[in-house]
Amino acid sequence: MILYYLYLNMIVNSKTINKEFKKGLYLVPTPIGNLSDITFRALEILKKSDFILCEDTRVSKNLLNKYKIDVELISNHKFNEKKNLSKIIDKLKSGLTVSMISDAGTPNISDPGSLLVRECVKNEIEIIPLPGPSAVTTALSASGFSDKFFFYGFFPEKNNEILKVLGTTKKLDSSIIFFISAKKINKIIPYIKKEFSGRKILICREMSKLYEEFIRLDIDELKLFEKNLKGELTIVISEKLNKKNSLELSESDKRTIEKMINKLSIKEITSLIHQNNPVPKKKIYKYCVDIKNEN
Repeated sequence: MILYYLYLNMIVNSKTINKEFKKGLYLVPTPIGNLSDITFRALEILKKSDFILCEDTRVSKNLLNKYKIDVELISNHKFNEKKNLSKIIDKLKSGLTVSMISDAGTPNISDPGSLLVRECVKNEIEIIPLPGPSAVTTALSASGFSDKFFFYGFFPEKNNEILKVLGTTKKLDSSIIFFISAKKINKIIPYIKKEFSGRKILICREMSKLYEEFIRLDIDELKLFEKNLKGELTIVISEKLNKKNSLELSESDKRTIEKMINKLSIKEITSLIHQNNPVPKKKIYKYCVDIKNEN
């Protein structure tokens, strides 16, 4: 009897799934690292697709092979997506089901896809987005910063454009999220220190992978990386610090420093004062040096 009810349940679920399956363009998020981070629905849609659009067929084949999905892949990246557009629209208009994936994460989020989505909207083709992995929300959830956030994407290439972007985003009192190649992080650090002094930063590397790393720092303490990092990094900059947490030394802190200045080293004093104190180490250190020089 139990087996009979299980069988009926499978039939009902199967009919529900088939009823819900629409023809159109599916936007299917894929794991940002660990291939197990994919939903059952995503796998089901990929298996039922007539074609799957992807950035790099070599990367996507790893995922498809793991889950025994035998569907034709069509390379669709930023260099050929415009050329592919009419061909893909024709496939969709003919009633075929097409899924779009990126190398990692959610399609169309700092990845190819917006061109095709706009064309589908124009041609009244059904667009079905699936929820799933995203480096943006994964990094934000681990940051401990404000859940109100602004996502920019990858930094521009030119220095003047970088300054323009940071000059605008530094005015935002929310978490700010950027993507950047690990090879370019040292180029960006001086700009971040200049524009976001007083905030905190989380640098996420290899999220969900074997060598996952989360680097948490005060931006004023941020230094250039000595070792070469690999892959893409997700950077989360905190909201502006609460105004009640002054970024200046209190009179009490100053008196404490003055009492310790001839008993401890400047480095030791700075470390002690910085504990449970939002004032950047750089400012504490400078005040200690000034007092020492006066004496």
